[in-house]
Amino acid sequence: MNLKVSQVVFLEEKSLRLDVFLAKNQFYLSRSQASFRINQKHVLVNGKGVKPSLLLKRGDQITFIPFEIKKSELIPENLPLSILFEDSHLIVINKAPGQLVHPGAGHPRGTLTQALLSHCKGLSQIGGVERPGIVHRLDKGTSGVLVVAKDDISHIELSRQFKNREIEKIYWTLVYGKLKSIGSIKTLLSRHPKNRKKFASALKGKEAISHYRRCDEACGLSFVEVKIDTGRTHQIRVHLSELGFPIVGDSTYGGISPAKNLKDKNLFSLIKNLDHTLLHARTLKFVHPFSKQPMTFTAPIPESFRSIAQVAFGKIYDS
Repeated sequence: MNLKVSQVVFLEEKSLRLDVFLAKNQFYLSRSQASFRINQKHVLVNGKGVKPSLLLKRGDQITFIPFEIKKSELIPENLPLSILFEDSHLIVINKAPGQLVHPGAGHPRGTLTQALLSHCKGLSQIGGVERPGIVHRLDKGTSGVLVVAKDDISHIELSRQFKNREIEKIYWTLVYGKLKSIGSIKTLLSRHPKNRKKFASALKGKEAISHYRRCDEACGLSFVEVKIDTGRTHQIRVHLSELGFPIVGDSTYGGISPAKNLKDKNLFSLIKNLDHTLLHARTLKFVHPFSKQPMTFTAPIPESFRSIAQVAFGKIYDS
């Protein structure tokens, strides 16, 4: 049985598009998701299916109907999962570097999504059957904390927290050069004008805000902690690269060639054999969607990150 959730419209403006209203009122993570659900007739206005462009009037009743669970065409795979927490509403994972979050072009198997399908009895359907449970993502080369929703209500609430910047996200990374001790970066990010697989700061785009702190520096590298207010694609990678301090192992944003300038041969050898970016989602803080309790999760860094940091700084960082 599907649970229907209704809301009566009280507009401050004279009129507002339905998809814009849903995005503004925190039903969805994005306007495009709202439009998709409207077109699928999972959002009704006054009991009828409508178009995303419908202009709402004061007193209109919006009814949200969760997806009926459809069988995914994805094949579950019994792959290892590093589980930090799990209950009936969500599961928190320490994602391994080099693993895709969900299948994409040329990568149909071996993803975190397929491992989750094998482990969990059910995942939310908000993102569709090809991305079950996925509330947010980490790049393939990025390791660390990632939260996955098991039901639609948890998905919607976690998405709301991400959208409203209520979730605290802290990353650890190693960069080339001596970064200044502390700073903030605020730009607009959009697709790179020449390479569509990359992103860059531009005059028009989505706001991206990063705050960094240098924790250590030696052997031509800096150990950096980054707290992000926004969660744009490639945000940290772009910001640090444009600042002149590319992340170690990041072949897309200039994090490969500087290794040849390192004087420590052992360090150079470790980095030369690296097959992923040294960017780690260290900490994630959010409020549980049902218990409303604050939750903090910290993921140990992968062995590759720990080994390079130990050689460079002479310390054993938390593994």
